[in-house]
Amino acid sequence: MVVKQRISVPEWLETRAEVWRAFQWNASRPTSAWNPPTDVYENENGVIVQVEIAGMRPEDFNITLDERRLVVTGIRRDPEPKKTYYQMEISYGEFRIEVDLPWRADPDCVEATYEAGFLRVFLPRPAACRIHPVTRKPAET
Repeated sequence: MVVKQRISVPEWLETRAEVWRAFQWNASRPTSAWNPPTDVYENENGVIVQVEIAGMRPEDFNITLDERRLVVTGIRRDPEPKKTYYQMEISYGEFRIEVDLPWRADPDCVEATYEAGFLRVFLPRPAACRIHPVTRKPAET
């Protein structure tokens, strides 16, 4: 008779193994897209999405807004064909960035600028959601 004993695995180790399996699955998926560095932050006036996509022209990317989702797509082309790389860290090809917004943005109020290699998209906060500082009246005596 063979007795099998279950060995207790710490919870953090099980979680680590699950993350590793997910990473391997994700890394094995074929894709030609790259992900440019993107910052998404909010201030009192709205949400700002800033994407680092140096070496592009405004006609090389598209910005679309669908309800509460901002999508930036584009293609960064290699400026010159190279025969031999000694080091390659700059990504070229198609990219797609999707940002879920905390509110429905008005497409007529969105502002986008591309300067010094950064695409900056400003999505203003709806009027009903604007943050106004509270001022207190001095107590009457």
